[in-house]
Amino acid sequence: METILLEKQNNCLIVTLNRPERLNAMNYQMLLELGEIVERIRYDSDVRVVLFTGSGEKSFSSGADLKERKRLGEREVKRNVHKTRSVFQQIADLPQPVIAAVNGYAFGGGFELMLACDFRVAVKEAKMGLTEVSWGIIPGAGGTQRLPRLIGEAKAKELIFTAKKICAEEAFSYGLLTKVVEREELMQESMRLAKTLMENGPIAIAQAKFAMNQGMGLDLKAGLEIEGKAYEVTIPTSDRLEALQAFAEKRKPIFKGE
Repeated sequence: METILLEKQNNCLIVTLNRPERLNAMNYQMLLELGEIVERIRYDSDVRVVLFTGSGEKSFSSGADLKERKRLGEREVKRNVHKTRSVFQQIADLPQPVIAAVNGYAFGGGFELMLACDFRVAVKEAKMGLTEVSWGIIPGAGGTQRLPRLIGEAKAKELIFTAKKICAEEAFSYGLLTKVVEREELMQESMRLAKTLMENGPIAIAQAKFAMNQGMGLDLKAGLEIEGKAYEVTIPTSDRLEALQAFAEKRKPIFKGE
């Protein structure tokens, strides 16, 4: 990989955007590599949690690589935007829980990558926002859809229409972030969350995530039907029986994702 670093800690895969000289801006090569990695992760039962972060201390990701974008024709710009949207949807659809460890700037596509994750932990000095309208474009990788679902329509419109850059504490107050931490605590806190997630049944988490993701845009009755089908997937698993056995033996269950 030219633009991505991978590190495995137990069952957690750490994916680091690695273009610090460009504030981890996403060029087409990075998008291709991200897409390849995410496709592999989806079918890797040994990966129970995925954690995204950025290389260096300045930036999680500043979004699209504008130097590259300036050289592209209209057709190539459309290609890049479509690829970004597609990859971020792949990330949102991963069966594993996904954590964004936000180590600095998260603007444009970097912010949209955060939104595609399930949890977001950020350093206090992080700055973030959807700044696209100040460039004469709009968020094109999920921002106009995921942000209002997360924080409400009125506040999302304010942030998008004004291209406002916000600090981590303000983002936390909106419900955007799971936690705000000191820089030296970022990876420790993110890995603590990952460890907590990995103590639970991976099939159960995957099915709970599926039910929530699929049911959010539906009416309650349709959502409950999805929940019921997702529950049924967990019934014949060895993990469910292991949990019952562990309860009887007064110990923590050891889940195998089976």
